[in-house]
Amino acid sequence: MTVTPHSDEARPGDGLVKAGGIVFIAGAVATLATMAPLFLDIDPFPPYAWAVCMLMGVGFAISAAGVLRSAAAQRRAARASQA
Repeated sequence: MTVTPHSDEARPGDGLVKAGGIVFIAGAVATLATMAPLFLDIDPFPPYAWAVCMLMGVGFAISAAGVLRSAAAQRRAARASQA
């Protein structure tokens, strides 16, 4: 017997994946904004603006943690259904 959650139910890790996606998008927008002065021939942004670009990596890590949490929960559910 396979237990599949309904599509409207939140599963473990879903929140982390969504939050990671939002943080990643914020980092991507910051990257585009900080790269724009290189192409538009305007003054570059201060160094802390470049630090905001690191949100892309942070968002990726948060999403990866959500995927791992979801996989672990599915593994536990599969073991429980076999026992």
